[in-house]
Formats: sequence, C-alpha cells, structure tokens
Amino acid sequence: MLQPEDQAQLEQKGVSADQVEAQLKRFAEGFPYLTIIAAARPGRGITVLNAAEQESAVKRWRKYLNDGGEVCKFVPASGAASRMFKALFEFVDGAEDVPAAGSPVAQLVENFDSLPFAKELDATVRNLHGKGAKELIAEGRVKELIAALIKPEGMNYGGLPKGLLKFHSYGADSRTPLEEQLTEGAQTAANASGVVNLHFTVSSNHRKLFEEKLSEVVPATEKRTGVKFNVTLSEQKPSTDTVAANPDGTPFREDGKLLFRPGGHGALIQNLNDMDAAVVFIKNIDNVVPDALREPTVKYKEVIAGYMMELHDRITMYLERLASGNYDEPLLDEIFVFMRDRLSLADKRFTTLDIPHRAVYLHDKLDRPLRVCGMVRNEGEPGGGPFITVNPDGSASLQILESHQIDKNNAEYVTMLNDATHFNPVDLVCYIKDRQGKKYDLTKHTDPATGFISSKSSHGKELRALELPGLWNGAMSDWNTAFVEVPAETFNPVKTVNDLLRPAHQA
Repeated sequence: MLQPEDQAQLEQKGVSADQVEAQLKRFAEGFPYLTIIAAARPGRGITVLNAAEQESAVKRWRKYLNDGGEVCKFVPASGAASRMFKALFEFVDGAEDVPAAGSPVAQLVENFDSLPFAKELDATVRNLHGKGAKELIAEGRVKELIAALIKPEGMNYGGLPKGLLKFHSYGADSRTPLEEQLTEGAQTAANASGVVNLHFTVSSNHRKLFEEKLSEVVPATEKRTGVKFNVTLSEQKPSTDTVAANPDGTPFREDGKLLFRPGGHGALIQNLNDMDAAVVFIKNIDNVVPDALREPTVKYKEVIAGYMMELHDRITMYLERLASGNYDEPLLDEIFVFMRDRLSLADKRFTTLDIPHRAVYLHDKLDRPLRVCGMVRNEGEPGGGPFITVNPDGSASLQILESHQIDKNNAEYVTMLNDATHFNPVDLVCYIKDRQGKKYDLTKHTDPATGFISSKSSHGKELRALELPGLWNGAMSDWNTAFVEVPAETFNPVKTVNDLLRPAHQA
C-alpha cells in the first residue's frame, strides 16, 4: 500500500517502511484484549506498608540520596490545557449570554476571587473593555469575561500548555504547575550535592514558552528552596508518530502524502530511554498541591522510592548470586517466593525446570527495569487500574490497564473492573539501570500488542488513528513491578478549571 514516493517522507521522519506496514497491519487485525486473572488488591498485588515499613523505606531513600545516588524527575508536560476549558468554550461559542445556574461557568464566576489567576484576568478585561471583572459580572457580560480568559486576544488559557497556567495563590503571588513540580523536586529528589534534576517533555510549539518561564522562575525557586535545579526539555520524537488510516485500512493521505499523528504518551518511552539516571520519578504535570498541603505527597514519594530501593537491593543480591553460580535449590526457591510475594510474578513452568534452567529463568526475570507505582483507593476518579494479567510467555504479572484493554463482552472481566478497589494516579518511581550501572534499553521491554485504535478526523474526513502502548501501560509491560497503596491526598489532578476551586488547591 506504500508508494515509492513515500520513501523520502519516511526518511525525513525517521520511520521505516516496515514500521508503517506493521501499523497498517494493526488497523486490519486490531489489538487483542489482555487475559486478566484478577484485579490487584491489598494482599494480592497491592502492598500496604505499616508505619515501621514506611519509616524503613524513607530511611533507605534518604541513604540513597546521601550516598550520591542518581535521580531525576520526569514530567510529561506536553498536553495543551484546552480540555480544561471545554465547558467554557461551549459557553463562549454558544447562543446563551447567561450561564445556567449551577453550571461550571456559573460556579467559576461565583468563586471569582478564589481563582489563582483572578488578578491577571481582572487586568486583562480592564485592558480589553475598560472595566474590571466584577463590573462585567454585575452587568451580565460574563461571556466577555470568560472569552478574555480562554481566547487568544485575552490570556489565551485555552491555547496554553497546562504546565504554564496559574494554579495556586500565595498572597499576592501565584504559581504554575511547573513551579510546583520544581518545589516538590526540591523536597524529595535533591541529590547529595543539593542539585535537583528535572526533565519535562513539551510540545515543539510550546517549548519557547517553557524556556522563558524557566528562566524567570528557576532563580527565585532556587533561592526559596536552597537547592540548584538542572532542568532539561525534550519533545516527542517524530519517529514515534503513527500513520493514519482510512476506514477501510488503507493509508490516509493529504495532498498525496501520508498523514502521521502523534503516537500518544506511550511514545515518551523513547524520551525516558534517554534519561541518564538510575532512578526516575514519573508524575503528571497537573498533579500538584500548594506548599501547605504537600506533606503527604513528600512522605509517600519517599516511601515508594525507598521501598523500590529495598526491592532493588534484594534483586541485585540475587542476580549476583545467580551470575556467580553460587546458588543451590533452596536459594532458587527463596528467589521464586520473593518474586511471587513481592512482585506478584507467577509461572507454573518454574517447577518443571531442572536446577540450571531454573537459575537461568530467574536471572532473566529479575534482570530488567523495576518500577514501584503508587495506587489510590478508588473513590470514583477516572484512571487506569491495577490488574494481574497473563503475559505473552504465559507467566502472570502486575499491569496497569486502561478500560479499552479489557473485553467488555466478558462478564467476568467486567465484574473485575467494576469491583476494582484501586486506580493508578500516575505516581511512579523507576530503576532503569542494571547492576553494572548500564542503562536498560527500555524499548525492548514493551508489549507492542497493547496499543489501541480510535476514530478521528482531519479536515472533515474520517480516519483511524493508532496510539502506541501507554507509557505506564504496555510500554512498561515487561518491567518488574510492585504496587504500593498511597493515600488519596497524594492525588490532586486538575482535569477541569473548576478543579482549582477544590480545597486541595485553595490552601
């Protein structure tokens, strides 16, 4: 289905013809649903640490930092804020001049003084209309007020990246999520030299805005926190874009050229693969809180990081014993029990192997990237869930699944989904180097069969789009994984602008 003249376009993007053919094959065949054993829960896949275990984990993490351990915060920040303002756009572009009582727009107007960007919005409407925000509200000119917030001629909040919006008020000042991520990093990830390494993935059209904001806020944040920041930025690589298809599965073209679309956040596994640090924290840009409410976040960040280091200590010790040949059958059984109880890895084949092959099997399973993921009790928030699933090799392991990966026609699976007790708040800490300090090639530990297909359009024409396996889903499918329960106070995302009115963002 590819044409000779496509080759130049593919070379420019760094995409091979084989990759495109494989993607087009996915459109024809689809993606298989995963085989699920159970939803992970406390006692079966989710670890609940008691106070003493938490204290031990925190001490281990601080020792890692004090000993000069490498650490970096990796924050996906390329998302635009447009979805935050969906209700506001609908109102501004709609026929009604007055927002309906109880609507998101009405709630925003009623709580105008609580908005972290109220002062800036007031100045904006004075410049545009010669009157302040309260005057416009009193005159019923709410549409003009909201337009000044989201439209390009005003503050353009509907077109900016979420990481650069004002989220929290501090008296006369306010902070963006970018600044709150810096502050959180200072409290949890400063190395022995007092340096915090942070990496933000950004879109190419917003990169300059991030660079300008960083040059403005880093010096002030360093002065306030007493640390130094080493901040780097990267963009999603063009080679991770995926080809679009027509409804019949043939390549979608515009002006004779193949149409490529971003491959979703799973494409960021390539950016993560470029990180030169043993330990990497991963957290979404909008999951931040003000200073006064950050204590639980800081504590459990250290807890999951320290617990990961404790797991890593055991794994390293076992790998060294296996590699040296200094093992016997009781040690192999001990390692298997560790994998079963601490990493929820199970494989019926283990007992069928002889001693040498058991050692090879255990070494292969342990010698891979490690992640510990915080899990929050499900209180109705949307998000991927923790499950125990069957891997392509027949073993079972922990995975974070999105709903599209679960067969809704399977009544047993639907029951598991509905009865799940926890969900994923995207709070991960990862160890991505082996015991010799060499980086793992993370692209070799993904499951390509865990992407998904969605329906989109371009210039009014229907198309099918392919998303790569999600960053913390199929892109980390072949990692060793542990889930640890963390409190709901550590999860405070801002999905809509009205979330900024929640108590978690008003301290």
